Amino acid sequence: MDRNTERILRKLPASVDDRIRQLPDSILDKFEEIRLKTFQDTLVIGDGREISLHDRRLMTPEILDETLNRLLDYSYYAYEDELSKGYITIEGGHRVGICGTVTLRDGNVHLIKDISSLNIRRSRQIIGAAAKEIDSVCDKSLNTIRNTLIISPPKCGKTTILRDLARTLSYRGYRVGICDERSEIAGCTGGESSYDLGSRTDILDGCPKAEGILMLIRSMSPDVIITDEIGRHEDVGAIEAALCAGVKTITTIHGSSFEDVENSAVGELIRRHVFETLIFLSAEPCTGTVKRIMKLSGEREAARGA
Repeated sequence: MDRNTERILRKLPASVDDRIRQLPDSILDKFEEIRLKTFQDTLVIGDGREISLHDRRLMTPEILDETLNRLLDYSYYAYEDELSKGYITIEGGHRVGICGTVTLRDGNVHLIKDISSLNIRRSRQIIGAAAKEIDSVCDKSLNTIRNTLIISPPKCGKTTILRDLARTLSYRGYRVGICDERSEIAGCTGGESSYDLGSRTDILDGCPKAEGILMLIRSMSPDVIITDEIGRHEDVGAIEAALCAGVKTITTIHGSSFEDVENSAVGELIRRHVFETLIFLSAEPCTGTVKRIMKLSGEREAARGA
């Protein structure tokens, strides 16, 4: 069992921890989610399977609250901003989704109370995950990197591929800057990445992208900046600033089709061909499948199967 899986299990109630450890190695090695819900069975999802622990009588509101407190390291205020967005990111880059009763303040989400369910999404490194994408990201003839946008619905492997692109580009000699606003790409703990991202990779952990992209440009002289999901207009402005500085960007956005992206906050960048390569991912037949690659500079499209 790897270190990150061990970190997750130690945060769970003893009854759940013990039962999960009894699952086959094929599940433990590949599980993607653990779903906890009051008075419902705990579900472990991965490797195309859904395993029920049949423990609904054990999952009381008190146990679920205690589980969240353990995930928060009993420091609610350290995660207050994230909690208002309905999730937290814990040590190792694992995201925990939270549902319950929403409390508003001035019309905005303030906090979530009366917690009814948690979804722990496991983060992991897969060496070689970006093997199919790297030739579309790197232009060997010009010895440069192409501005790249990775598009998919949730749970299709965007962050895993970003992580491997950072590692691969770093080992190929490029200076890589990562703006890791949600602490999911590097999963930093005490400033140290949980993953091998290469010796030429610098990480700004927990920093908003609009500010972090500019900070990296000014201070670290990167060849390429990699960020997690974009969507705000401020993020778009920062990407344009990177373009003006001659720094390439690789980032992600939620979507399923070219039309989804064209109608999003980054639509104008697409129409201006700021992003030279679009990579569409799918979870079928497996997470991280390359569904389609579009090259927007020159040729409109290059399609590639899984």
